Amino acid sequence: MPVPFEALLPFGIITGFFMATASGLRTVKYYANDKHPHRFGLDNWDLQMMERDKRLTGSPRGQSTNPTAPSEFATNSIWYLETPRDKGQ
Repeated sequence: MPVPFEALLPFGIITGFFMATASGLRTVKYYANDKHPHRFGLDNWDLQMMERDKRLTGSPRGQSTNPTAPSEFATNSIWYLETPRDKGQ
């Protein structure tokens, strides 16, 4: 007759691997966001400000206290390439 606590060892191993994976993912996200917590619920305004910060500082989480933009900012465009539309074809 099997003992009911025999299933605890595999359950503990599986739980440990899930916890290790979750901790690793959280650590990677933490360091990818310049050691800041992960952002939740981003709307268009937040995404645009993150794009602007990336263009100004090189990092989406970086912020600059300089009141004037660097000279590279004048030619650094936010416009992305668009696919041409078919005109009447």
